[in-house]
Amino acid sequence: MQQGGHMAPTGIVLCAFAALGCCQVLASDSATFEVASIRPSPDGPNGVRGGCHGIDSVYTPVQAASAPPLGRCIITDARLSHLVSIAWRIQAMAYIHSGPDWIARGDERFHVEAKAEDPSKATEQQLLEMLQGLLVERFQMKFHRESKEEPGFALTIAKNGPKLQESKQARGDFNFGPNGKPARGQPGVIVGRGLRIQALVDILSGFGGRGPGVDKTGLTGLYDFRLNWDEDAGPTIDVALREQLGLRMESQKVPVSYFIIDSAQRPSAN
Repeated sequence: MQQGGHMAPTGIVLCAFAALGCCQVLASDSATFEVASIRPSPDGPNGVRGGCHGIDSVYTPVQAASAPPLGRCIITDARLSHLVSIAWRIQAMAYIHSGPDWIARGDERFHVEAKAEDPSKATEQQLLEMLQGLLVERFQMKFHRESKEEPGFALTIAKNGPKLQESKQARGDFNFGPNGKPARGQPGVIVGRGLRIQALVDILSGFGGRGPGVDKTGLTGLYDFRLNWDEDAGPTIDVALREQLGLRMESQKVPVSYFIIDSAQRPSAN
């Protein structure tokens, strides 16, 4: 479960809505890390790992074994684009566009380690917002958002109505079963607990082969569910959604938000 944190300096201007010439300014009272460092990662496996651990973070038993200490963000072997995806909760790297190759490609990776002032009170979202400010400050990063309509899907309620169980837990989590995230076309399983429907849409957008998605179910609760499918032996994911959850994916154009990194500098030594 990848998450993040931040060190939001007063008055930093974030270039947003560039087409309109508008900008956003980080609030001057934004919380910051008590301590934070960003340094080049040493040569190694070069596979981004880690995240941020807030008081409301939920981990599977496997994830818990390698989770950062409470109130800390520890992310290793991450390109700047990886850090952006964690801090802003961007589901797919394809939605991040950047200029210089080192931002999203190449061998330059970084190790981030940061601690909240009071680890016993920092939520996951607060840590993510702190990470946003830290990246803007240390990488002197300017960015904006662009929205485009692209082929995707809308998740809607199937003919016979939803078949979802209202959850009794307030914090959501999910896993892909014992075999992990399935490759496109392979058998798969999703087990969700305490999830909003938008979380299911995001999961399906990430690997379902249907492009980005939007939630048009009108369902507002938290739900537990299990979805099993097999594209070869059946049921396909479309049939499984309909028969097991009472939902369906309808192909249509949907708005997609792109995160455009206009410029960034390599961070100076801490």
